[in-house]
Amino acid sequence: MDEQLRIILIIIVSVSIFGLLLFVFVKNYIKNKIDNLVKDGKKKSK
Repeated sequence: MDEQLRIILIIIVSVSIFGLLLFVFVKNYIKNKIDNLVKDGKKKSK
């Protein structure tokens, strides 16, 4: 029972860390895309 619990906890922690890293990557990617679109919009309006 203890071995199963340890394996389940390792899986949960690993998935959580992977999810957090993926979230940060996607958040930064989208932020950069939005910043670029805003810059392009300002250039076109001038």
